[in-house]
Amino acid sequence: MKIEQIYTGCLAQGAYYIVSEKEAAIIDPLRETKPYIDRLEKDGVKLKYIFETHFHADFVSGHLDLSKKTGAPIVYGPTAEPDFEAIIAEDNQIFEIGNIKIKVLHTPGHTMESSTFLLIDENGKETAIFSGDTLFLGDVGRPDLAQKSAHMTQEELAGLLYDSLQNKIVPLSDDIIVYPAHGAGSACGKNMQKETVDTLGNQKKTNYALKQPNKESFVREVLDGLSAPPKYFGMNVALNKGGYESFDNVLHQSNQPISAEDFEGVAEDTGALVLDTRNAADFHQGFIPNSINIGLKGDFAPWVGAMIVDVHQPILLVSDPGTEEEVITRLSRVGFDHVLGYLEGGFESWKNSGKEIDTIHRISPQEFAAKFSDDSKVIDVRKESEYDAAHVEKAYRRPLADINEWANALNNDEHFFIHCAGGYRSMIAASILNSRGIRNFTEIDGGFNKIKETSVPKSNFVCQSKTL
Repeated sequence: MKIEQIYTGCLAQGAYYIVSEKEAAIIDPLRETKPYIDRLEKDGVKLKYIFETHFHADFVSGHLDLSKKTGAPIVYGPTAEPDFEAIIAEDNQIFEIGNIKIKVLHTPGHTMESSTFLLIDENGKETAIFSGDTLFLGDVGRPDLAQKSAHMTQEELAGLLYDSLQNKIVPLSDDIIVYPAHGAGSACGKNMQKETVDTLGNQKKTNYALKQPNKESFVREVLDGLSAPPKYFGMNVALNKGGYESFDNVLHQSNQPISAEDFEGVAEDTGALVLDTRNAADFHQGFIPNSINIGLKGDFAPWVGAMIVDVHQPILLVSDPGTEEEVITRLSRVGFDHVLGYLEGGFESWKNSGKEIDTIHRISPQEFAAKFSDDSKVIDVRKESEYDAAHVEKAYRRPLADINEWANALNNDEHFFIHCAGGYRSMIAASILNSRGIRNFTEIDGGFNKIKETSVPKSNFVCQSKTL
């Protein structure tokens, strides 16, 4: 028996490849299927089942393409109602792969169809659980995503999740290995550990959600501090449940070079958003006017989903030459399939053509410290928890995820500084503000990680609530 965790750091997502004898199973695959097909061919095994722990919200699964290419059926837990052919398993149903078994444990609460898959080895020993978004390391799945479809409140869903954990997971042996669907950085939980594998026994000791004395306490603690889910989540659920275009077709249609001479016309004719995926250091020095910067070398796909939201939005790419296929692939993982093409030759071709360019005013933390005064307006776009830990004194807490709510309140006649932790998110914010005509600001390179090394006063006071 072989178990391989295929972890994708930018999505904090774990897929699983299991082999026994000459048969295999894959759990929660990503959108692109080639890595899985390659593994199957290398091992000389046949894919027998594709297991889905639930209808994922934060990424588009590769279940449909993988099933079409291999003939393997897709398996969901009880109550799932996909718009395509699938096996809807019963609670405690057993599936055989080679000489091992996978038992379906229906564990609703995160979503109604959420299920945990219990692996029983060739000796009949319960060995591991693939817990999806039911149980994470250090946390449990957020119980607020399925409220509308389940016709339940988040409190009721949290109570259901408590029952699932207590009745199906906690009674299992402490030596069972826990393989979750996500790790630290995922928006599907709030308190996940950086580790991606652990024993159930250790989780019983360290996971706050499993240590609550009763259901009421569990519900209160799980819901406390839960931020709003990214707005693209619902669209990804719809794609996973209703189907989507083959990734191979998406890649073929999207991976099209467009010359600098034609690029602007395509943008105007289609209403496409120009997405620049270069790093912040390059972007601020020159970019196509009104383009949005979300750097590929970061949490690219989740931020695309959070900022652009509409998966049907036409997109034109400006990327470092040679990265276009990677960009298209990572966009497709969160359902953004409408890439019309990319700027041939990258931004250099635009600049060399003599077309108009724009810039973002960026300074070093040392320059910021020299310019800082009691009258300086500072906007911190980090998450609330980051801000609460430490921040520039009197800085305004304005999380990037909420930029549509706070941007319109800015006074463009009054200069402000903007920063995040390291410069990735603040450049996203800067590009969005700039595209909306808000340009009287200075972005700080290195963010708070470098600002805290300067003389700029820091404070843990509650952020100001007055209007900017």
